[in-house]
Amino acid sequence: MTAFTAAHDAEVRDTGFTVVRGAVEPSLAAAWRESLANLTALQRASMTERSRIDDYMVHNPMVQDPVFFGLLEHPSTVAALDALLGPTSILYAFTTSSMPGGGTNYSNRVHVDCPRVIPGYITNIGIITALDDFTDENGATYFLPRSFERLDVPSEEEFLRDAVRVHPKAGDMVVFNARTFHLGGTNSTDRDRHALTINACRSYMRQRFDYPRLLPAGAEKTMSPTLRRVLGYDVRVPASIEEYYLPEDQRLYKANQG
Repeated sequence: MTAFTAAHDAEVRDTGFTVVRGAVEPSLAAAWRESLANLTALQRASMTERSRIDDYMVHNPMVQDPVFFGLLEHPSTVAALDALLGPTSILYAFTTSSMPGGGTNYSNRVHVDCPRVIPGYITNIGIITALDDFTDENGATYFLPRSFERLDVPSEEEFLRDAVRVHPKAGDMVVFNARTFHLGGTNSTDRDRHALTINACRSYMRQRFDYPRLLPAGAEKTMSPTLRRVLGYDVRVPASIEEYYLPEDQRLYKANQG
């Protein structure tokens, strides 16, 4: 298993993205792929007109299969987040990012995964974990180098002229500044290409979902400290004076969270 190194850190800060080879064990990537294929089929069978925009993109897969909690506390994930965002960062969003055989998904547009630009300061990091090899034929993602402080959206013509395609293999991670412009390709093969994507943010920012409320009450009691932190259990906001004055070991918003 390959660690997130100082060289990876420097590449994200300079170029906007990096590929960490062999970040996840092959057996784990294979297990996640099998579960993800099942979840995708279940979602597609129950989609509404409103949710069809997210075809092949399952939100919060760990709620449906706890095997995906493993990605959030995996040493490769945590190493990247700690290096780029510090040891108190939290999950903003967790989605799957599969590319359907013979088609594409909502990522097939020039876009960023974070709306704010603060020069010299990263607020959000994305991590794509490949569960299949990415190829040009199955829709490998394009990234526009050094575009993370750009305010205007590049035209598709300019983007495709200057962008770089990344080709992670199953078990590799693509770590990127979420302000970097990117675009998902089109899968021209007859086989779905599966991947998982998380977006992490600073501890003082709001999450896309309120994970401590989304998950069953008491779920955190069986979690590791790392998983509780990433899911946002250390930065919950009191809902009453009584909660505000809880003893320090019971506080919802822990001290020193950045």
